[in-house]
Amino acid sequence: MSDDDGVDASDDRTYYVVSDLHVGGDEQLGEVEFLDELLAFLEDLEHTDENAELVVNGDAFGLWEFTTVEGIEKFDVLVEAYPELFEQLRATGETVPITMLPGNHDHELAAFDAYVERFAAYNVDLVQDVSIERRVGDHVVHFEHGHQQDPNNRIEDWGNQHATPLGYYYNTLVTSRAGQLSDRGRYNWLKDVQAVTPTERMPVWLFSKYFYREMNPLLRYALLPFLLLFNVSVVLVVLVGLDLAGVWSTPVTWTTATLGQFGTAGTAVWFLLATNVAATGIVLLVGVPLYFLRRDVRQTIDRFGVFETDLTVDHEAPYQRAARETFADGEDVRVFCHGHTHRPSVQSVDGGVVVNSGTWLKRLHRRDGVVGILPPVFYPSYQLCAVRIEAEDGDLVVEHESVKKPSPSPEELTLTERLLTLGRKPDPELPEPVVVERDGSVRPRADDRTE
Repeated sequence: MSDDDGVDASDDRTYYVVSDLHVGGDEQLGEVEFLDELLAFLEDLEHTDENAELVVNGDAFGLWEFTTVEGIEKFDVLVEAYPELFEQLRATGETVPITMLPGNHDHELAAFDAYVERFAAYNVDLVQDVSIERRVGDHVVHFEHGHQQDPNNRIEDWGNQHATPLGYYYNTLVTSRAGQLSDRGRYNWLKDVQAVTPTERMPVWLFSKYFYREMNPLLRYALLPFLLLFNVSVVLVVLVGLDLAGVWSTPVTWTTATLGQFGTAGTAVWFLLATNVAATGIVLLVGVPLYFLRRDVRQTIDRFGVFETDLTVDHEAPYQRAARETFADGEDVRVFCHGHTHRPSVQSVDGGVVVNSGTWLKRLHRRDGVVGILPPVFYPSYQLCAVRIEAEDGDLVVEHESVKKPSPSPEELTLTERLLTLGRKPDPELPEPVVVERDGSVRPRADDRTE
């Protein structure tokens, strides 16, 4: 049923929104760590007493990450790999409408009409448009995945099966290849490449995982003292230089005399420091001129504009701009709901809110070392959630509801990584619920509980 503006008229319906599940992909990418939680979420919806609708707001599946099958064949691979998921979709869809929008990773859903029929058999209404709108009370909610606001993933010719934005090549050449190679490592970690954002962090993440996961343990533990004491060693290098130059010898003399009082233990510490000082001196001797050379090369490249494409897209500004345009075009539109950037958030803009539904994929939180020059640790966590949107006394309530989330497996972090992040374990919180009032003003939902 639609009103005169072509907006679905479902005033009393509660909407649940999820996005960026990224189910499927080559080999190791096919592992869905949150499958049990997703099945439980769908089962709860199946038995809800609410007049509800589930909107899957793009990137439900990782079709870009399938490189050995083409077109509609990918659907058959998905059904074969995840029979429980599709049967639960069928069961949930019998009592709660399920609407699915394509994202960039599963843009092919918009390119083949056969997908509509295949999903309909599992009670999923696949809408092959960029966006949909739903009326909730006196307001209208705009849903789109969000990749059309990202120049690296924007599909210029929507519905064209041959559409290949920059993100397509990254995922078929890098992400899919990672899924094929992941189980060859000492640990099956390379498949987590999908969780690395922004893309520029990839080299640092690879080096971090090499150091903590793939490096020969004997070599790693041999390097640890040097890396941990690097800052101290730099100071000692300077002091030794002053001593050799005859400028100031007191610190070196005092250190040697002090350590000598502790016998064998003091000698061992002195030997360790001496080794670190020698190694650090060599590193500084080579590294300082290389640093200036690298900086000069980068400045030259910037002058010529060789690399003008910024892979990292602002995860806020493009969506705020799109929301303002959408609000201006639709008088009653007050919520712009998207995914794509994997960051759950609620932000107030002129006349409404921008809501990001987040991701069910693992998220990686960078933790730099507090001492020395050890590689950063990328600590894993999950923020499984569904956005809940409903009308309440003429206003609109927007809330991120937490879904029971899996905990990172103990083997995901080495003992060294756990020690280095002791007391710094991330515990990301979901955004606080908000109320969008009839005039478009936004206030925290907490206000209702304090009156």
